[in-house]
Amino acid sequence: MQYYNQDTMIYLNGEFVKANNAGADLFGQSLHYGYGAFEGLRAYSTHNGTRIFKAEEHFDRLKLSCKAIGLPYSWDNRELIEKTYELLEVNNLRAAYIRPLVYSGSNMHLTASSSANVMIAAWEWGPYLGQNLLRVNISRIERPNPKSFPINAKVSGQYINSILASSDAIQKGFDEALLVDQEGFVAQASSENLFIEKDFKIYTPPLGNIFPGITRETVIDICKSLNFDIIEKRLTIKDIYEADSAFLSGTAAGIIGIKQVDDVHFQEDWEDSIGSSIQRKYKNLVLEQENYEVII
Repeated sequence: MQYYNQDTMIYLNGEFVKANNAGADLFGQSLHYGYGAFEGLRAYSTHNGTRIFKAEEHFDRLKLSCKAIGLPYSWDNRELIEKTYELLEVNNLRAAYIRPLVYSGSNMHLTASSSANVMIAAWEWGPYLGQNLLRVNISRIERPNPKSFPINAKVSGQYINSILASSDAIQKGFDEALLVDQEGFVAQASSENLFIEKDFKIYTPPLGNIFPGITRETVIDICKSLNFDIIEKRLTIKDIYEADSAFLSGTAAGIIGIKQVDDVHFQEDWEDSIGSSIQRKYKNLVLEQENYEVII
């Protein structure tokens, strides 16, 4: 997929420049070691105009991710959000996926960088995993151990793990992978959080071995607003196989139902599931057809 053309603009260190002219630091730790932090946001075309969903939360997490790995962060998030809206305007985008990236300056040592750059790009991008129900497998690749890596941070190098798991799943004929943690409990998908439905209750793995997704928190808020029981507990592979239905959540993917895990097909029709109700509520929310302040 081509994410930009010769006229596409990005925001880079305080200026709007053409993506083709941005260049790259070939001696930076981000390129060589994956030492960088990023975010993923979505802007939606609403009746109130273009709106970025939970922009403050995403940029706050970007700052915290940089802090977690010792990457300098000297920018004002309110200004970055303003520049992101300007970026959408100069690229004539009303709905878009947005990718801020903080990457290091030149440094070939395995030490914390003393300088960093910020880049923000935006492009039209449909739901990351499409719109059809997913076929998912339990991956042979495990989620990183939280004692060896700050898994609460959205760090570039960490996503090599996601690439390996997702690519392996696709090679085996699936759409996405579910990763277990170091103790064998199901943690999440390669880049999305997991929810299952069982006996009219929603279950999701607790914080600790998962990425604390902003969309995950939104799903939890929606469940509470709709009086659905939402329970955070460690899930076994058996729990997944015996669920009535299941779905994934993430900014890029939105909320998307799962058809099967390995060779196990869920018996409940997706349209009749709690997940489907949550999916509809989420769509109304991001399109500002409902007020977020009201539902929580």
